[in-house]
Amino acid sequence: MPKRAIWICGLFAAEMVLIMLAFQVLASVECRLTPIEAACRGLRGAVVRAMCLGALIGVYLWAAPSARHGFARMAGNRDGGRGWVLLHAAAFAAVFVPLFVIAPRDLNELFGYVFPVLTAGALTAMLAGLFWLAAPRDWQRWLQGRTGILLGIAILAFLLPDIANALGPLWYWDILTETTFQGVVLLMSLVTDDMVMAPPFQVIGTPDFLVSIADSCSGVEGFALITAFMGIYAWLFRDTLRMVRFWGVVLPVALALSWMLNIIRITLLILIGDRISPTLAQNGFHSFAGWLFFIALAFGVLVAASRITWLQKDTGHAAPGDPLSEDDAAVKIIPFIIFMVSGVFAQAFWPSPELAYPIQAALMFGALWWGRAVLVRYAAWPDMVAVLAGVGIGVGWLLMAPEPEPASQALMALSPLVFLLWATIRIAGTVLFVPVIEELFFRGYLQSRLDIGGWPGRAISIAVPTAAFAALHGRFLEAGIAGVIFALLVLRRGRLADAIAAHAVANALIAAVAAWRGDWGLI
Repeated sequence: MPKRAIWICGLFAAEMVLIMLAFQVLASVECRLTPIEAACRGLRGAVVRAMCLGALIGVYLWAAPSARHGFARMAGNRDGGRGWVLLHAAAFAAVFVPLFVIAPRDLNELFGYVFPVLTAGALTAMLAGLFWLAAPRDWQRWLQGRTGILLGIAILAFLLPDIANALGPLWYWDILTETTFQGVVLLMSLVTDDMVMAPPFQVIGTPDFLVSIADSCSGVEGFALITAFMGIYAWLFRDTLRMVRFWGVVLPVALALSWMLNIIRITLLILIGDRISPTLAQNGFHSFAGWLFFIALAFGVLVAASRITWLQKDTGHAAPGDPLSEDDAAVKIIPFIIFMVSGVFAQAFWPSPELAYPIQAALMFGALWWGRAVLVRYAAWPDMVAVLAGVGIGVGWLLMAPEPEPASQALMALSPLVFLLWATIRIAGTVLFVPVIEELFFRGYLQSRLDIGGWPGRAISIAVPTAAFAALHGRFLEAGIAGVIFALLVLRRGRLADAIAAHAVANALIAAVAAWRGDWGLI
């Protein structure tokens, strides 16, 4: 894909975010307070529909080589001319004129006058941007023979949010809402000590910002969106995809990832509302971040599925009968999902979640044993640099650790023999299983997939997995530094074994101190 096309798409996304921030956060337009509530809500919904349209066109170009190559040639030959650039800039600037002409207190009342300016400016900026990418006559040639399918994609993108809303009640299960609530409780407990919750009402947050996790907040929109995107992908690749495996394995994994992503989204919503801006959380992040997250997840799942040879009828890379346990991408992803889901279920269904750790450890071991055929490919002796890096990370983690907490009453109530067994399993899981599972996913899968070459791609491939790794561990600074070091170890010699070894050494040091102090909260 030509770089100019990528930059223009990025520009569109940035401009959309700026418009949303201006009217939903800085000006805080409330549709229910405007004289044209339906039109206002329709305009807000247009942002989500535009996201869906862009995503579906991306899937179509991915699945249709002739359309993709034609688009690349069209965008790479020449642009539409400087006039379209100027028109795009002028139309985008016009969108913000009402904010300077109308006082903020009158914006809701006079939104009937703002609406046509905002709509016309946004549409003109979009069209001018497209004609900046390629001249109208070039677009006309590219659309020949593709108008019907692109029109169908546009209609589907327009209806997709409504379809997701309509299908939502099919996923309204009490167990789903309750486990989502417990997942948010678990994640919030890792990132803040100032948590307030009312479990009977599924209310959680901080003293200054509370949210209620209703059935519609349990991730049902994400489930519907993921399922819809997978359906479109399955239809487009119906000739090469093994459908039973795709729907029987990938769909459950995708739904589990969607559920975990929704837990992260709600936690971020609370943190933004408490520490940054309640208005930003309610009118910006809550409205659009969920759809953006779920669309990104859908693409990630489909990209992963396209790389798993076990799902393809005939890829030329592996025999059709190769089991999933021998697929590299699957072995890097599935143990991590089992690790995460088991942790949330322990939090949800055990009064003392730490007592469920032996079950989690057994599941982690089972997942790693299942993928052993792939894991042996990454087995290698680490060098002294990896070992010393692990020692440094472990020492830093201990020096920056919070004050020790006494062991829970549930652990204290165990008999000495049972407690010794529990502690042995806890240390084994921390030292032997967790480093392998986390490094397979964060460095082995995410980092390798995001590294597209060049220093920007390399920086993104380090930053994104590190941010996710830090968010998972709660202690952002310490975990972030550790994540960067693990990433650099992989890049140093191209060996995932070095990162796994460093992670295991760090965890072993921390686990030894935790056992000595009796401070099991360290691990």
